[in-house]
Amino acid sequence: MTRKRDAGPPSTGAAEKDVLLGFLGYLRDAVAAKAEGVPEPQVRTPGVPSGTSLLGLVKHLTHVEAHWLLGKPVKNWQATFRPAPAETADDLLDAYRETAARADEVIDGWDDLGAPGPRRASRRWTLTHLIEETGRHAGHADILRELLDGTTGR
Repeated sequence: MTRKRDAGPPSTGAAEKDVLLGFLGYLRDAVAAKAEGVPEPQVRTPGVPSGTSLLGLVKHLTHVEAHWLLGKPVKNWQATFRPAPAETADDLLDAYRETAARADEVIDGWDDLGAPGPRRASRRWTLTHLIEETGRHAGHADILRELLDGTTGR
């Protein structure tokens, strides 16, 4: 069992976009950290009856960011929670980080958060939704990791 001290909130700039991006990045890092270093098959083994696994959360959040910020369609949201047998933890973590980096490039070009984002909702709403979605699943990842090996904190 590993008990780490929890990291406090991120330091951000004062501008609204800086705050939103700072918290989104903080949550992204938390999700990735929970899946890193977990061996197979535990990283993909469901920890709850719904079938949720650490690797499934990473895959899902990759699709969420690609959908909301890069405009990529998703036909079956439930399928985004299920890593394929050939998808490794390293592959899915790399894809998550690459998608987040591409999404950040899009966000960097935004001057008006009230303007429509890639999915017509305002950019402000889109960023707030991504913080909510990522935060919710970061909490799931915390619980799944603690159930797996007792690791808590960041």
